Amino acid sequence: MAICLPAQMGKEFGWRLLTVVGVTFALAVTFQFLELPYGVVLPSSSAPSSPDEAPGQGIGSGSSVSANVVAVNSTTLHPALEEVADSDGFVYEGIMNNNRSSTEFDLLHEWLVDANSSSTLSPEAAPDQEIDDDGDGDPEGISSDHFVSERITGLKNDSAAESSSNLQGENVTVAADREEAKEGTSVVAAVPTSPMEVEPSSSVNPAGSPVGDVVAMAPSVREEEEEASVKQDSNVTSDKVLQAADVTKPAEVSPPPPPPPPAAPAVFTISEMNKLMLQSLSSPNSIRPRWPSPADGELVRARSQIENAPIVRDDPMLYAPLYHNVSMFKRSYELMEKMLKVYVYREGERPIFHQPALKGIYASEGWFMKFLETSKKFVTKDPRKAHLFYLPFGSRNLEETLYVPGSHSHKNLIQHLKNYLDMVAAKHPFWNRTDGADHFLVACHDWAPAETKQYMSNCIRSLCNADIKEGFVFGKDTSLPETYVRNAQKPLRDLGGQPPSKRSTLAFFAGNMHGYVRPILLQHWENKDPEMKIYGNMPRSKGNKNYINHMRSSKYCICPKGYEVNSPRVVEAIFHDCVPVIISDNFVPPFLEVLNWESFAVFVMEKDIPDLKRILVGIPERRYLQMQMRVRKVQQHFLWHPRPVKYDVFHMVLHSIWYNRVFRS
Repeated sequence: MAICLPAQMGKEFGWRLLTVVGVTFALAVTFQFLELPYGVVLPSSSAPSSPDEAPGQGIGSGSSVSANVVAVNSTTLHPALEEVADSDGFVYEGIMNNNRSSTEFDLLHEWLVDANSSSTLSPEAAPDQEIDDDGDGDPEGISSDHFVSERITGLKNDSAAESSSNLQGENVTVAADREEAKEGTSVVAAVPTSPMEVEPSSSVNPAGSPVGDVVAMAPSVREEEEEASVKQDSNVTSDKVLQAADVTKPAEVSPPPPPPPPAAPAVFTISEMNKLMLQSLSSPNSIRPRWPSPADGELVRARSQIENAPIVRDDPMLYAPLYHNVSMFKRSYELMEKMLKVYVYREGERPIFHQPALKGIYASEGWFMKFLETSKKFVTKDPRKAHLFYLPFGSRNLEETLYVPGSHSHKNLIQHLKNYLDMVAAKHPFWNRTDGADHFLVACHDWAPAETKQYMSNCIRSLCNADIKEGFVFGKDTSLPETYVRNAQKPLRDLGGQPPSKRSTLAFFAGNMHGYVRPILLQHWENKDPEMKIYGNMPRSKGNKNYINHMRSSKYCICPKGYEVNSPRVVEAIFHDCVPVIISDNFVPPFLEVLNWESFAVFVMEKDIPDLKRILVGIPERRYLQMQMRVRKVQQHFLWHPRPVKYDVFHMVLHSIWYNRVFRS
């Protein structure tokens, strides 16, 4: 008994010692959990204490990661950040606007200041930053995931070096990150000091193994002595953290970016434009209204009827070879006359709004405004019944009223249109229902594309300057004919020309040396060939008879671009029964949605100007006679009448807008 007593006392002492150690450990755990921010994961006692130990191990192999890693969506999120984590598990807003302790504020202050100065902030994180939603390359808001990735790849070298000294067993060291960044690769898994780890979205690497997009955010700004106590690597046994990381291989990097798609051709042929138009009209609907309207269902039914139109044979007013599909065009036109309702905004002051200009080369927008605003068939006073909403401004009047000569700036013109839209959107709900996708404008001035692309880019834009390179969108925008109206009371004066047998001149052009194409044309053909009557300015005559007579007696009328791709000569040629020869790369001709321009016009690339005569002489006489006959038949679509008539230019402009609206619904 005496012999066993010391052993028994020693055993009891050992149990007591273990109890004390256990209580001490529990208190330490509780203290650290209560004191450390961001839901810190406790380090394992088995984890190496130095970054030099156990090198090369990664998360996927069960090695340790930074003790400060936390999955934002997990239950270990610090209460100070729980209420400002968004639905994607990313904390980026509201932190500095809530009441936080001074310690928490200090920890976040440096990162938030740096983040707010970054050009990649999302709109939500930087409400005062200028957001460009026009797609022109100006800074735009981006998603939070992209923001986090950019923050990691954009860390400075000195910050990366400091972080790497405090990491052990990381997937990819920060030093390696810098080397890979120099080689153009992006790091998939990198865990800087005291990060907040974003729950990754699953992805697959080229080999087929899942790789999580593990990204980390800015380091903490603790004092060095505090960092020494908490920047320890540990074995993370939490299934939630491992599941969030979703990494099965060490040192994974994202695959190299795919090769860029083939560059778009510098010049689109008319055949390529037809294909682009067809593709855009056959694509799924692109308008997503915020709330339904009775007009939405009507447009869907109209599209179905157009796509299943009955076959048209021998219509006396429609010559089938002029159209891509005469049956669809006729059915669409009939439905437009039967169904279409347009709401015209009453807001807007003259002369910019509601004041049509009816003379000159920009007269198309004025004549359209005049006829639509006085139309009883198409205009509705009940916006709830409207399929389309018209913004009744004149781009010519806008320029004449507000442009400051010599300023070379359109900013005040653009701002004026923006102010108008702001007023309309504040007063009516219709713009906001579709972000303007069911609104349209008709503008013929050369500057209209630039003036409307920022705030009206979602609208259907009917533009004379229909240039692919200037942002013309097939299936949304439409090409407006530029018609030179010399007499508003008699818009059809001097209509027509000589019959083919009396057209002795092969080709004719006369005009100002606007742009770069016309000087090239004169360089090669002015006074070079008696069959090619190519001039600069012609002597003025009463009623411009000299110019008109040349058009009326020529087989081909040359229509080179001026400062922009459009020219009134295209419609003038058709007006005088002359086959138009269009020399304007990337110009989208009017009514391309329905008209087959290759059946009655000639398109010559700008680079082929030296071969112009050879191209024209190479057209067989039979083909020329066929084209000239088709010019006379298509003429009805390009004429302004004192009052609108069926299939005239007013109805064709409106039909193009209607057609694109139907096929975007």
